[in-house]
Amino acid sequence: MSDTPNPEVRHTLGEDIYAIAIGASLSAFGIVMLHAAGLVTGGVAGLALTVSYLTGIPVGTLFFTINLPFLVLAQRTMGWRFTIKSAVTVALLSVLTWVMPGLSPMGQVNAWFAAIFGGTVIGMGILSLARHKSSVGGIGVLALYLYEKRGINAGKVQGAADTVIVLSACVVLDVRHLLLSVLSAVALSAVLYTFHRKGRYTGY
Repeated sequence: MSDTPNPEVRHTLGEDIYAIAIGASLSAFGIVMLHAAGLVTGGVAGLALTVSYLTGIPVGTLFFTINLPFLVLAQRTMGWRFTIKSAVTVALLSVLTWVMPGLSPMGQVNAWFAAIFGGTVIGMGILSLARHKSSVGGIGVLALYLYEKRGINAGKVQGAADTVIVLSACVVLDVRHLLLSVLSAVALSAVLYTFHRKGRYTGY
């Protein structure tokens, strides 16, 4: 058995498109589930959910708008290739959060299930995107930048930021929903912490 490390393999355009479609769909589904249960999570999704509860503005509209300055940051720090992929992902995810409730109405969603499963599904979506050099924008841009340039675990960065964002939702959530929202952020970060580590994946 050779000790030579496996060479990095560039993804094809078709593979990138497929990964972005899957990643955006999983993340959108998780967000819609959390919204149906009256919960939030970390990152821009959490901010969008919080503001949506306060104002009634659709989550998709807020998600896209809040992400605009982060996409500028992405271009300056991660380059055009990453930025274009992330912009497409953000736009697709925003549209999906608008249309999914009509295609598959959630109805009454168990809050515990939404917190754990919704957070995990969003995490898997973000992981799929990260493997193909894309993101859902927001804190993910900073997390991936620090991972690529400094080797800092993306889950740790995401987790620290998510804690602040989720706790800020106390202005709209009761204690029970706030604690379940913390659980959703933990479930999301756990996916990245476990599966998105330096040297674990060689594709790009």
